[in-house]
Amino acid sequence: MNVLSAAVNWLVETNLLPLTSIIIEPAKVLFLNNAINHGVLTPLGLSEAAEEGSSILFLLEANPGPGVGQLLAFTFFGIGAARASAPGAAVIQFFGGIHEVYFPFALMKPVLIVALIAGGMTGVTTNMLLGGALRAPAAPGSIIAVIAQTAPGAYVAVILSVILSATVTFVIAAVILRATRGRDLAAEADQFAAAVAQTEANKGKSSAAMDALRAETAGEDEAEDALDRLETEAETAGRLQGGIVPTHPVHNVVFACDAGMGTSAMGASVLRNKIKKAGIEDVTVTN
Repeated sequence: MNVLSAAVNWLVETNLLPLTSIIIEPAKVLFLNNAINHGVLTPLGLSEAAEEGSSILFLLEANPGPGVGQLLAFTFFGIGAARASAPGAAVIQFFGGIHEVYFPFALMKPVLIVALIAGGMTGVTTNMLLGGALRAPAAPGSIIAVIAQTAPGAYVAVILSVILSATVTFVIAAVILRATRGRDLAAEADQFAAAVAQTEANKGKSSAAMDALRAETAGEDEAEDALDRLETEAETAGRLQGGIVPTHPVHNVVFACDAGMGTSAMGASVLRNKIKKAGIEDVTVTN
C-alpha cells in the first residue's frame, strides 16, 4: 500500500500525471484506492487549491468517465447477467457516484483494466492540456458532484475530459468484448455472480450497490427459467415428465421478481427479447 502511494506521489511531483492512471485504475478495482486518494491526492490537492484556488489532483480518481464507458460497453456488447445489469449500474455509477458497481465487470474480465487505464489517462491528459480542475474533492465521484466542484472557467475542460475518457474506455472495452464473445458464450457458467462476490471480498463487507447487482442477476436467472418453461411447453405440447398435464396455449406472461419492481421490469425485458429470439410467437410479456 505504501509503495503504491509513494509511486503516485512521485508521478505527481514529476508532473507525469497521466501515468498515475496505471496505478489508480487497477487500485480502484481492488479497493486499494482509498490510501492513494486520501493519503496522497487529497492532501496535495487541498494544498494546491489553497494556493491557486483549484487542483487537477481531485480529478485523478473521481472522474466517472472510465467506469461509465466500461458499463456502456457491457450494455451493448456484453452477455448474460453482466449485460442485463450494466445499464442500471451505469446510472448508479455516473449519477450516484458509486464507482464500486463497475468493479465486478472488470474483475470478471481483468484485461478490461487496460481500457480503464487508457480512459483514465485520456481524462487526465485532457485536463492538463485544457486546464481542468476542481475547487475541492468531489464526493461522491458522480458527474453531479464533479460539476458542482469544477473551478470557474474549467467547465468545458472537465466535461470534455469525462466524455473523452468514457469514449476511449468504451471503444477499447467494446473491441475486447467483441473479440472474446465466442469464448464467453461457450463458457459453462456466467462469471458475473462470482465477480460480484469477489468485489465484496475485496471490500471486506457487503453493500447496497452489490446487493442491487445481485438482485439484477437473479432477475436474469428467473427470465432464463421462464423461457425454459415456455420452450418445454411448446416442444411437448403439455406432456411433461410424469404423464399428461392439462394445458392450453400460453399467450400472456406476467414477470414478477421478489427483488422489486425494477428487477421485474428488467427481467420482463430480458424474457421478452429471449422469447423473440427463440421464435415463440403470440406471447405477450408484462411485469
